[in-house]
Amino acid sequence: MRKIAVALTKGGVGKTTTAVNLAAGLAMAGRRVLLVDVDTQDQAATSLGLRTETGLAELAGGEATPDEAQAEARDNLWVLGGGKSLAGLKRLIARKDFGGEQTLAETLTPYEGRYDFVVLDTAPGWDTLSVNTLFYADEVLAPVSLEVMTLQGLLDFARSLDSIRHYRPDVSIRYIVPTFFDRRVKKSEEILAQLQSHFDDLVCAPIRYNVRLSEAPGYGQTIFEYAPRSAGADDYQQLVQRILQND
Repeated sequence: MRKIAVALTKGGVGKTTTAVNLAAGLAMAGRRVLLVDVDTQDQAATSLGLRTETGLAELAGGEATPDEAQAEARDNLWVLGGGKSLAGLKRLIARKDFGGEQTLAETLTPYEGRYDFVVLDTAPGWDTLSVNTLFYADEVLAPVSLEVMTLQGLLDFARSLDSIRHYRPDVSIRYIVPTFFDRRVKKSEEILAQLQSHFDDLVCAPIRYNVRLSEAPGYGQTIFEYAPRSAGADDYQQLVQRILQND
């Protein structure tokens, strides 16, 4: 079972869009996928047209069983919702004298072996839930918007990840996904070239700027459902194939 954290401390880079469409694309390819929302905004579920009553926090607190906590979103795709109740999970972690960083891993243990992929959608910033996610995941996929401060944000995140790697040397950035790529904007090409220079083959094909990607969540649909012939659908399909090549 592959555990992929879609993570970057900087906000506004397309983490939820990437997590949702990656998970959906893997499910469409016949893989069993659990999408875990580790963000208090609960956007992963709503992007798929779901309103989850229970989720990750309730599972961690013993208020729901693994089957009760998850919701089936599509064929082969289940969601473990986040939302404001994750504030309670943060408090649960804080109350532990030791081992708090393993809380998420312990909570998700019942799903071990039930899925081919667990995709985790994380919040911006660096907090106890971010740390927990990186103590659970094996692979990190970092969406990076092609903006001026992007490279610095990625380097800062990589340094923070190094502090986790001291305890979990196997977790690493496996994929860097440039987002909001626009050939009409000179800086997009320049920043993409910088990323490729610094990170070489970790850099995936860019996700082109496409208004359909921002519209789809409002209809509770993935890009493959909302605009299957769009550039966004093509680009996320390429990302799915890149991930599956390493399966």
